[in-house]
Amino acid sequence: MSANFADLERLRRFDTPTICNVVELFDLCSRTAFYMDGRIQACYPKLPPMVGYAATATFRSACPPRGGDVYAGLADQVAAFAELPGPAVVVFQDLDDPAAAATFGEVMCTTYKAFGAAGLITSGAARDIDQVEPLNFPCFAGSTICAHGYCHIVQINVPVRVGGLTVHPGDLLHGDRNGVARIPVDKGAAVAQGCAELGEAEAVVLDYLRAGKVTKDGFAAARKESQRRIEALGKKLRCG
Repeated sequence: MSANFADLERLRRFDTPTICNVVELFDLCSRTAFYMDGRIQACYPKLPPMVGYAATATFRSACPPRGGDVYAGLADQVAAFAELPGPAVVVFQDLDDPAAAATFGEVMCTTYKAFGAAGLITSGAARDIDQVEPLNFPCFAGSTICAHGYCHIVQINVPVRVGGLTVHPGDLLHGDRNGVARIPVDKGAAVAQGCAELGEAEAVVLDYLRAGKVTKDGFAAARKESQRRIEALGKKLRCG
């Protein structure tokens, strides 16, 4: 079951590291298998977290497309947003290695935002950094390149690999200045609830440290209680 609007709003309240900490508690996969690696960086790290469903595509810019112009495929791509259960996060795999030109700029980001997208991720390059910034549209990229070359969309709604993570159409993604992670699509509501409870568990240690007059025994006791709560949360999530 996909997360509803309220679930997505709750997920936006938490940073991506907290999301990752909760996803780990479900023990559904390796702890290194559900997030993008350091090649993918936030273009606008001061923006709040991005949450949405993957609208995947492959991209090329090193050579001209067989037909159409550099924006061939864009209309079909934005039309497909309506098939997602919530806002789209556009995810591009750049098939050129290394990237030959920028995947996105002002026109594409303005288009995606107008059609309700929540953000964009590419394994390739960004450009028009200053022009896109006022859109408050989260973007993640592997680099920046000043030109668009022969940019064109090759395929849409196919599995892609970006930052070491395979992303399927409709995957639920969460990203901020720390990186991008995938949330199990049927666990969105549980992850949102789990983030709040995890924060309470971690506060046991943080509140103790911030109160001053710390001791070795007191710190050990606070850590033990925090871990007890986290383990109980993990058990509840796995059994839920």
